[in-house]
Amino acid sequence: MKNFKYIILLMMLTACNSPRAVYDYDQEVQFKEFKTYNIYPDLNSNLSQLDEQRLQSIFISEMSKVGYTNTSDSPDIYLNYYTSRYETPSESNIGIGVGGTGRNVGVGVSGGIPIGGPNTHFRITIDLINVKNDALIWQAVVDSPFDINSSPEKREEQLRIIVLKALEGYPPKK
Repeated sequence: MKNFKYIILLMMLTACNSPRAVYDYDQEVQFKEFKTYNIYPDLNSNLSQLDEQRLQSIFISEMSKVGYTNTSDSPDIYLNYYTSRYETPSESNIGIGVGGTGRNVGVGVSGGIPIGGPNTHFRITIDLINVKNDALIWQAVVDSPFDINSSPEKREEQLRIIVLKALEGYPPKK
C-alpha cells in the first residue's frame, strides 16, 4: 500500500505533462496515394537553427517509418511546420487566509501565493500540403510542456515525443 501512493502520484504528474494533439484533415483525400514528401520551401518555423535541424532529423526518421520517402524531386506532399512558445502561470499556490466570526456574521480574506515560476509550453502546428493543387490536406496541432533550459539531448527527446504525438493521427482513420 505504501508504494501505491507513489504510483498514483507519478501517474498524476506524468498525465499533466503529456502532449495534447488535435487533428484535422480533408475527408475527400486518399492518403494512400502519397509516397514522397519534402520540407516546405518557404519554411518559417520560429525555432533556433539547432532546434530546426533536430526537428527535421526527427521528421525524416519518423516519416520513413510511416512509409514516406524524403525527396526534392517532385514530392507528392510538402511538410510545413511552425511553432510558438507561451507561458502559463504556475498552478502551485500556497493559500493564506484570515477570517473571523461573531454572532452569525463571518468575514474572510484569502489569497494565493504562486510557488515556482511560470510553465513554458510549446505549440507546433504541422501541415501536410498537396503539391499538385497547393491545398492543405492534413493538420496536427500539438501543445506540450517544454523545458527551454534543458540539454540538447533532452530537447531532442522532447521534440521527438511531440512529433510522435502528432503522427499518431496520420494517416487519418476514416
